[in-house]
Amino acid sequence: MSNTSALPTTALYRIGAVSKTAGIPVSTLRIWETRYGAFTPVKTEGKQRLFAEHDVSKALLLKQLSQNGHAISTIANLDLEQLRRMSNLPHHTSPSVVTPGLPVSLAVVGLSMANRIESQKFAAGLKQNQIKVTDVLQDLSTASQAELPQQPQVLLVKVNTLQTTVHTDLQALVAKHKFAQTIVIYNFATDAVVQAMKFSGFIVRREPISDIELAELLQSVLFVDPERAQEFGTTGAVIAARKYSDATLSRVAGISTNVLCECPRHVAELIAQLASFEQYSQECLNRNAEDSHLHAYLRSISGSARSLFENALEKIAAHEGIDLRDDVRPQDRHVAVFHGKK
Repeated sequence: MSNTSALPTTALYRIGAVSKTAGIPVSTLRIWETRYGAFTPVKTEGKQRLFAEHDVSKALLLKQLSQNGHAISTIANLDLEQLRRMSNLPHHTSPSVVTPGLPVSLAVVGLSMANRIESQKFAAGLKQNQIKVTDVLQDLSTASQAELPQQPQVLLVKVNTLQTTVHTDLQALVAKHKFAQTIVIYNFATDAVVQAMKFSGFIVRREPISDIELAELLQSVLFVDPERAQEFGTTGAVIAARKYSDATLSRVAGISTNVLCECPRHVAELIAQLASFEQYSQECLNRNAEDSHLHAYLRSISGSARSLFENALEKIAAHEGIDLRDDVRPQDRHVAVFHGKK
């Protein structure tokens, strides 16, 4: 009997599309379904199997876990949350195949985006660093209530429409979980909302975006040399979003000090220039798919340098008693604090 009357409103996929996305033969998917009950696809009047988005996610996780030695018979009936927890547990690998450097931890909002990230095709587009998906959240409402104990470094969000409410929800989410970088992929938005999100430090990109471009976008938020970055007081492999607005940098650049001469001005101007080039490289990445790898590298270079100079500015400000808060009043622009004494 057909159950087309119960078809969900979300996207549905034929078994061939699931096979292509997950890199699993159609025959294997059918065995996992009929013999082990891994999936419960709906069927059309013509007996065509239609798989939901969560089925694609499950196929990707089952493949990963079975390759790591788990018997399909023992994991086929587990739900997505259980499978994802298992996939994030450490497993033994041969030293000869260990990739240098730690993978970048990633929280993804949107099942369709998570499926892209975890697909074999997408993995082939990454040049160096591995991506470890620690959390997959169905939507922003679910994300706002979720606890993320593994503290992912990067948040990747897929939404159809960017609105002011989405911007507000994302700001609250970042404030709660302290993501180093947030990447937002959208379909429709007004220029005003897009610009506001960019000013908030988000990386915003409009669909369509290819797997190669998406991989390069993730690469572009990584430090070029994380070990060198740590020597300057920056932890982790991910470049932090901008700390200071153009207004704050302009104010600091106008301050004249006696102890460090023109150092605050020079450093503030350098940060502003690097941030501008960082944004310029990102816009080039958006426009030119063929040069996406070069632009991702340039953005990573400029972002790395910008982040390091922001650390330098903090040291200068602490030494010179300069208030770096965005909301500082004009009369409090330079509070003389030297060597911890007011």
